[in-house]
Amino acid sequence: MSFKVAVVGATGNVGREMLNILAERKFPVSEVVALASRRSMGVDVSYGDKILKCKTLEHFDFAGTDICLMSAGSSVSKEWSPKIAAQGAVVIDNSSCWRYDQEVPLVVPEVNAAHLDGWRKKGIVANPNCSTAQLVVVLKPLHERFRIRRVVVATYQSVSGAGKEGMDELFTQTKAIFVNDPVDHKKFTKQIAFNVIPHIDVFMEDGYTKEEWKMMVETKKIIDPKIKLTATCARVPVFIGHSEAVNIEFEEPVTADEARAVLRAAPGVLVVDKHEDGGYVSPLECAGEDASFVSRIREDMTVENGLSLWCVSDNLRKGAALNAIQIAETMVSRGLLQKKKAA
Repeated sequence: MSFKVAVVGATGNVGREMLNILAERKFPVSEVVALASRRSMGVDVSYGDKILKCKTLEHFDFAGTDICLMSAGSSVSKEWSPKIAAQGAVVIDNSSCWRYDQEVPLVVPEVNAAHLDGWRKKGIVANPNCSTAQLVVVLKPLHERFRIRRVVVATYQSVSGAGKEGMDELFTQTKAIFVNDPVDHKKFTKQIAFNVIPHIDVFMEDGYTKEEWKMMVETKKIIDPKIKLTATCARVPVFIGHSEAVNIEFEEPVTADEARAVLRAAPGVLVVDKHEDGGYVSPLECAGEDASFVSRIREDMTVENGLSLWCVSDNLRKGAALNAIQIAETMVSRGLLQKKKAA
């Protein structure tokens, strides 16, 4: 059985990665359609060894479409996802628009695939925030074995999380510094080249940023509402790959060796944890890879049943595009999708 798949936002970083991963993983497609805004009509995008010309979202008829991979931002998703779902396609949305709707499953397949059973309520499945996706893949197996009480996480997030404009700004600023040109910033609140900015998304009344709030709320929805989580999210001058320093307090006793064994057996996780120079994974090595890599696993002697670890992942893949394709694959394997007949 093969499916007609539409990718909305096909010219963006995540949309292009979705097309790459569909081809890489040989997802069973009968047709792939690239959709974008009117200004991107006719732009060429790659799908495997094929070139697709972008069509406009507003003029596309979704009759006969089985799956819509939505990566065009919250405002577009808010307007279009219900319309597309009403025509019978499942919408897998990468924006934050539907994540906190109790009738919309928020899914990381390695963690809570069973939540997909409720997708028909609105015809939409939400992808979590990029920093949340890589984290919950690591937390879930540890929670099942040792029961997590509290998580403290500091993120070091790459500029690709802010889109093409973020990547362009890092490149332009770095070049300007080397040739002694003026350094301007537009996408970020401060210079990002050779700097760290402790601010992602808008500030909220309690002093947290929305990016930090997202991690708190999404982890609870995906794994367990009883988990307490606090986060500090920073933007760093890295092109691809989010890093996280994670401190976890458990209800049950845990050793570093026990945690390594649990994580080595967990789907979607790769442990690289040698106590030697270079015996850990950095964002440079994780770019283009599918896993959440875990290193620096050690016991926290300042609290009872505490553990600290380092986690890195490609934010454009597991943090966005790959997770969306994995959701589609899981829906197919669980028999939740039936191919529609073209109108």
